[in-house]
Amino acid sequence: MKASLLLVDDEQGIRQSLSAILQDEGYRILAVAGGQECLDALQADRFQVVLLDVWMNGMDGLEVLRRVQESHPETVVVMISGHGTVETAVKATKLGAFDFLEKPLSIEKTLVVVKNALEHQALLEENRLLREQLQERYQIIGESVPMKALRQQLALMAPTNGRVLIYGESGTGKELVAHVLHAQSLRARQTFVEVNCAAIPEELIESELFGHLKGSFTGATEDKTGKFQKADGGSLFLDEVGDMSLKTQAKVLRALEEQRFEPVGSSTMIHVDARVIAATNKNLEEEIARGNFREDLFYRLNVIPFVVPPLRERTEDIPLLAGHFLKEFAFTYGRKPKEVAPDALDVLTSYGWPGNVRELRNLIERLVIMTPHQRIARKHLPPDLFRSDGRTRIVETTTLQQARAAYEKEFILKKLEEARGNVSRAAELLGLERSHLYRKMKTLGISS
Repeated sequence: MKASLLLVDDEQGIRQSLSAILQDEGYRILAVAGGQECLDALQADRFQVVLLDVWMNGMDGLEVLRRVQESHPETVVVMISGHGTVETAVKATKLGAFDFLEKPLSIEKTLVVVKNALEHQALLEENRLLREQLQERYQIIGESVPMKALRQQLALMAPTNGRVLIYGESGTGKELVAHVLHAQSLRARQTFVEVNCAAIPEELIESELFGHLKGSFTGATEDKTGKFQKADGGSLFLDEVGDMSLKTQAKVLRALEEQRFEPVGSSTMIHVDARVIAATNKNLEEEIARGNFREDLFYRLNVIPFVVPPLRERTEDIPLLAGHFLKEFAFTYGRKPKEVAPDALDVLTSYGWPGNVRELRNLIERLVIMTPHQRIARKHLPPDLFRSDGRTRIVETTTLQQARAAYEKEFILKKLEEARGNVSRAAELLGLERSHLYRKMKTLGISS
């Protein structure tokens, strides 16, 4: 597809000659004489680059540039002037102009600037698409009261620079909340840097956070930039912050207090401006009481606390989460979309989910890969879901007969799972005639 250019100049000769040159280069071009015509054209069509004269009758080019930047920030603007000054060029640049061309126009230079402007616009478009993909990826799924409250809290707190401490069990989605905080913050266009404090050996975490100079310790064969410095201007996510040693905590505290630090082996201070978002699955107040976590660091981090509830406390969100993951993995693995049958959904909502949303996500991924049918039924679910933390149908029974029936049903479903839905094979595993098993299944309400 041809690139679309909009030329805005009140000199007819410039419009005609430059339009002809650019058309010969293969561009689609529209030429207009004034600022309002330019704005109207942008409302009616999409242009990658605008070539805009500074000095025009009526609305001048700088005012048009300001309005274009407000209403069409994805459009790249190149300014043109017959008697440009340094002051005008500086103003145009501050308003967002990509480049500046002086009359009389050099054809060679104009073509180079247009080419560069189009490349810049393509990069802007790519970044926009990546941001949209990230927003789709980092969604807070759920309509339960706790999740609605969490989304409201995120919308309120994300635009601030306050430090955040996210509490929640493993697998609840603390990292997701950190990403959403960053994406909705004023730093969204800057870097998001993540550190898993529990995964880095104690002897390396200081170097990982603050960087080091070559030769500062055995194995330091080159200079290393630390995570704090990489996050300058953006957000630094300290996951599992409760697992840091007291020595590392002291250095992190100092970095937070002073907004500066020394890399390992250096005596030079490096200043940084990074918003710190921390997360933990521990009760830090209990850790403080045990002497495992610094109280002063806790108060530095705990400016804005967020609590991510475990999945067992928001079971009404399980159908939404399951549907979201089904779509995600059907797309990932190129499979036809699947759905969860009501009997399977009953099992999912009754299960305790000790691994929280991460466990549910992993299960749905496995089901998308392993289940040949479009409809995921109860029989396709793994046996573990039927004996989780005592929350099975068996404990809900009131008589011995009901308990026996519930146990038989669970046991038969387990064997059907092992036999991958093959009733004849399941009958062999159970030591029953196939016809006997069919009658049992019918009695117990197990679909074949």
